Order: sequence, then C-alpha cells, then structure tokens
Amino acid sequence: MRHSPVNPCWRDQAHSDVKVVSCKLGNVLKPAWLLLGVLCLLASLWAPRQTKAGRKGIPAEVRRRAKGKEEWTSLSPQKRALLSFPKSHLLTTDLWKVWHMENDRPSRRESVPLKPSANSPENVGSDTLESMEEGRLPDKDSSPTEAGDSRSEAGPEPLSTWRILRPAQRARRFCREHKQLIRWICIGLLCTGYAVFLLVACIRNFQRALGLFVLTCVVLAFLAYRLLKRLLAPKLRRHKNPHGHPCLNLCAKRGLALAALLFLVLWLSLDTSRRPEQLVSFAGMCVFIAVLFACSKHHCAVSWRAVSWGLVLQFALGLFVIRTEPGFVAFQWLGDQIQTFLSYTRAGSTFVFGNNLVDDVFAFKVLPIIVFFSCVMSVLYYLGLMQWVILKIAWLMQVTMGTTATETLSVAGNIFVSQTEAPLLIRPYLADMTLSEIHVVLTGGYSTIAGSLLGVYISFGIDAASLIAASVMAAPCALALSKLVYPEVEKSKFKSEEGVKLTYGDAQNLIEAVSSGATISVKVVTNIIANLIAYLALLAFINSVLSWMGNMVDIDGLSFQLICSYILRPVAFLMGVAWEDCPVVAELLGIKLFVNEFVAYQELSNYKLRRLAGADAWAGTRKQWISVRAEILTTFALCGFANFSSIGIMLGGLSSMVPKRRSDISRIVLRALFTGVCVTLVNACVAGILYVPRAAEVDCTSLLNTTLSSSSFEVYQCCHEFFQSDGLEFGPGALSNCCQFYNRTICA
Repeated sequence: MRHSPVNPCWRDQAHSDVKVVSCKLGNVLKPAWLLLGVLCLLASLWAPRQTKAGRKGIPAEVRRRAKGKEEWTSLSPQKRALLSFPKSHLLTTDLWKVWHMENDRPSRRESVPLKPSANSPENVGSDTLESMEEGRLPDKDSSPTEAGDSRSEAGPEPLSTWRILRPAQRARRFCREHKQLIRWICIGLLCTGYAVFLLVACIRNFQRALGLFVLTCVVLAFLAYRLLKRLLAPKLRRHKNPHGHPCLNLCAKRGLALAALLFLVLWLSLDTSRRPEQLVSFAGMCVFIAVLFACSKHHCAVSWRAVSWGLVLQFALGLFVIRTEPGFVAFQWLGDQIQTFLSYTRAGSTFVFGNNLVDDVFAFKVLPIIVFFSCVMSVLYYLGLMQWVILKIAWLMQVTMGTTATETLSVAGNIFVSQTEAPLLIRPYLADMTLSEIHVVLTGGYSTIAGSLLGVYISFGIDAASLIAASVMAAPCALALSKLVYPEVEKSKFKSEEGVKLTYGDAQNLIEAVSSGATISVKVVTNIIANLIAYLALLAFINSVLSWMGNMVDIDGLSFQLICSYILRPVAFLMGVAWEDCPVVAELLGIKLFVNEFVAYQELSNYKLRRLAGADAWAGTRKQWISVRAEILTTFALCGFANFSSIGIMLGGLSSMVPKRRSDISRIVLRALFTGVCVTLVNACVAGILYVPRAAEVDCTSLLNTTLSSSSFEVYQCCHEFFQSDGLEFGPGALSNCCQFYNRTICA
C-alpha cells in the first residue's frame, strides 16, 4: 500500500516546542527550500546514526528489570503495552502519561513548572518518534532483535509507517541543528543579489539609481556603526576616563557653538545676497522661537542643548533634502516611488466600486488609499522594519539632544503613524512619565501627520518630496521646541534606553497582519468621512451667517476665510511668503487650524491645479493661484495635526491608555497644541531659508511661435513676459497665441 508523504510543516504545528526555520523559508522562498530539502535529504542518507545517551522517560533500571520474566509478569498491562510499543499506541502519549502518573506523581507542596521538563510526556513522545524513525525502541540498551520476546507476547507490529517518515524527520533534524548556518547562507545570498542589482543599476544609469544608492549608503552606515559599537564599545569603556576636565569640555562645547553660529551668519550673508526673502524666513524663525520662550513653563530650566541640537538636526535634514543634489534626487525618487506604489490602490477600488465611482467620486477615489497604506504599514510592523527605522531615528536624536528614551521613541514614531498610534509604542511607560515627557508626546502628535494620510495628500497632487521632508524635519524640531516650552524639572525613570522595548503588534503571521491593517483603517476612513461632513457643513453655515451679517453693514463677501486671511497675514509673511500671496496662505492656515489639514491640503491642491493649467493669476480682486515658493512653504506649514479638532482625539486616545493621568494630560494639552502650531511654522521658515527654485529655463521665443492647443504654467510665464515687453523679440506668432488664452488690452 502506498503512503502519502507527510508535510514536515504540519508536523511542526502539532509540536509547539519544535519550530524550525525551514517552515518559514519554505513559505517565502519555495524554490530555494525545495533545493535545500533535496540536499538535506541526500546528506541525511549518508549521515551516521547517533544514539542518545541517557534516554529520558522510563527509568533505565525499570527497563532492565522488565526484561526478566518475573519482572515482566509483575508489570501492569498498560506498562507492558508501553514497553512492547504496538503500532496502535505509538501515535499518542496517553500511555506515557499513565507511566508518569504512577511513578512520578508530584506532592502537594511540590510546584509544577509551567514549561515542560525533560521527563514530560511531550518530550518523551518526541524521543519516541526519534527512536522509531531509527528503527528501534526508545530503550538505549535494547535493539529490535533483543526485544523480540516482549514483542512476541504483545504481538509483533511492523514499523513501515515510521520508515516512510524517516527521510522527512532526518531533514527536519538537519535543518534544526544547522538553522543558524542556513540563515546566514540565505542572508548572504540575498545581500549578494541586492549588491549585484545595485551595481548593474549604477553602471547602466547612475543618475537614475542615485536615490537607491543614497538610501543603501545610509543603511550601510547604520550597520557599520552597529558593528563598530559591538567590537569597540568594551575597549572604549575600559579606557574611558570618568574624571575628565570639566573646564576643557565646557570650552570645547562653547567653541563648537560659536563656530556653528559664525558659520550660520557667514552662510546667510553669502546665500541671501541674491534672494533677500530668505532673510525674512530667518527673522520669522527667530520670532516664533522667542514667542515660545516667552511662554515657557520654567525659563531657568530650559535645556539649551536639546533646543540647539534639535534645530541643528532640522536644519541639516533640510539642507540635505532641499539644497544638495543627492538628497533632492533621493527624496524626489522616494516620492515618485510612493506615487507609483499608491496607484496600485486603483486595482482594488475599481473591482469593488467600479470605474465610474472611482473616477468621479472623491470618497471612492482617495479614501481607499488609506486602507492600502495602513495594510502596508501593518505588514512592515510585523516584519520589524518600522521598529528598526524608528529606533535608528530615535537613537540619533537621543545621543545628540540628551532626551529620554520614551519621549524620543514616541516622536520618532510620529513620522510614520498618527497621533494616537505613536503613544502605543510606549504604552507600558506612560504612567511613569514626567509632565515634560507627556508634553513631548502631545507635541509630537500635533506636529506631524500619519503615513496613511501622507499617501492621500500625495494623491491630491501635493509635492511628495516636500511632504516627506516636512514629516522627517518636524520630529527633531518638535522635540526641541517642546523642551523649550515645557522644560524637564523632574527626575525621569527612562534616561537610558535599557529596558524600553518596542512592541511588534498582535499579528501572529503575515496574513493576519494584512487583515488587521485593513480592518484598523476602516475606523480611520469613517472618522475622516464623518469629520469632513461635519466640518464642511459647519463651515458653510458660519460663512452664511457671516455673509448675512456683512450685508447689513455693506461688506460684501464676508466669510471665515476672509477673516483668517487678514488675521494670519503677518504669520504668513514671517514664513517668507511674498506679500501678494499672503492672503491665500493665511486663509489656508486658518482652515488648517480651525477645521483640519485635510480640507486645507485639498484647497491647496486646487490652487496648484489652476497654476499648472495656466490660469490667469487674478480673477477680479481674488488670486487664482500662488507661486511655487509659496506652495512649498504652505506644504510645510500645513504638515501637522495641530488643529482644535485634534484636542478631543488626543485627549480621548491618551486618557484611555492611562486613565490616572487624565488630569495631567488635559492640563497641558492646549500648551502642546500651541507648540505644535509653532513647530509647523518654524519648519516652514527653515524651508524658506533653504528653498531655491529648480525649474528649468523656458525658451519663450520658440514656445510662443509654435501652435498651442492648451495653456500651461510655462505658457502663462512667457505670455506674462511678452505683455510686459515690447514684444519684438518674441516673433510674430506670440501675440495671437497669448491673446488666445489671456485677455489684455494689447489684444484689442
């Protein structure tokens, strides 16, 4: 009779104490697993048999006495059947339990360990299987030939089933014994394949592969640091002098700070000679920081190390992303890849809702992106990749700024998750955190946006590189300004990162991680839908009331947006926005602060679409679009959950995690909200200091002398230049092309 082969992974699921790496590798790398299984099977056929000394289970002296006739007759029928091992009893461990229940019963005072011991029925059953796969009884002294008498009394039974399982069992044992070697072989093969891929990509087109090359170098730098820390840390600790020279250290720190200040002054004087608007952004940054210091809880306890290093890290990240070519290309490449990745959402959306709804209805076009992105983030958390990135970012801020481990981890987590999900990373430690640390947690939540919403705003048409840079730059800035507003005056229990662990979620496998991520996103989607309906309806009602009141005093067009455009216009100007664009930017800041950033980004995308379509800059007294610089600065200023609607979300989320700290959280939530607003404004000021236009020069003469079927931003720029000049250098066809799209007096 032919027996069907038994899958070793199913056998492993039956034995919870034996979880081998070969099952995971078999599920992920099936071709490599099949090849490895064949090699292991061939190796196990020639491997010498190994006998286990001191076989556990039945005592050896009892087995030796049981060989005699008189001892055999004195044994109970159950133990006789256990020693004879008929086939019908080999697939269960009940008889082994009977043996131990009669001989090894623990006393009432003897504690029973939770973990199975070496003599437990589970281990005895495992030893039985290993013995039977070798074709012998579990007795180390008796072979199948020696036990012939006992088998004859109990009835002989062939072991053909176990002989069939012998190759699979040996392959499993081989993988278990060499799992570390197999793991390193697989990692080496994957790293070699990635290195070959990167080398080929760089050889073919280095500019195209520059972003991937930069990201690879960053990962390798962290891995090299980890290796050097493991090798050199013990030697450095032995040679470290705990009693250094404090005066020398203080002079070195002050000298470094003075050198950094001189470098900043020199750089600003040289860089702003051609773009004076950058000085306005620098002045605005100083004003916002001065206002925060005036509102500080403890002026004398401010840690200027944390504040200065946080601003330096923010400035360095902005300099790398905005000014350097490798950083700009890397983040531009990352933004393009995210856009391409999010486009796959359409496959699921069109299948569920159809093409018509996905193309025309906002909810069916945009909100499914949150489901897809949340699912991906859940998978990354299950694999541990997000925890690794968060730990590295938190380590960089902690070693430079001197902050505690818990608050730094929370701020680093806010780069990728929302304001209520980031505190879950440090949930076990929230009860023992100081007020300053809780203020950091709140400020970090208000200063950034969630990764799932990042994908939505990119789908609006907002610049992806600016959104990613704003999220990353806001983390050290939030930590620095939070320590400026609410300095630490208590003794923290989490100064060292030892004992602080990040959770990996509740998912038990990859499929569950995908499902849980999609399920969690449903709550986010419904929350967004409810808030949009409520706030947009409320905004329309407020505008209607204001318009009615304005008509009574002959003020036409009075609205909430108009009021915000006047009140927040100085704030927009301090960011570095041109004065003609300040009303629009101030209006968007007011919508973000009093409604939410979702509506504000949607309005910003409408302004950007009108600019790209080449619409006229002014429609009566209202501006149709804003400049590219104003768009970038507004993107940075809107990148955060700092609005009044988030107060209830933050209070409800944190209070449910630590109910006993509800009063402390409610006492500092408004201060944290104000700090979060200033963090986004300082972030925009840094972008204004560093921003330089990167648009390529347009040949207006050749453009305006070709046949144009539609307008664009380049056409508008050339026509604007044509209308302001005498028009002789643009050629004969420029006038007709420009008058086709724009109505000017010269066209009459």
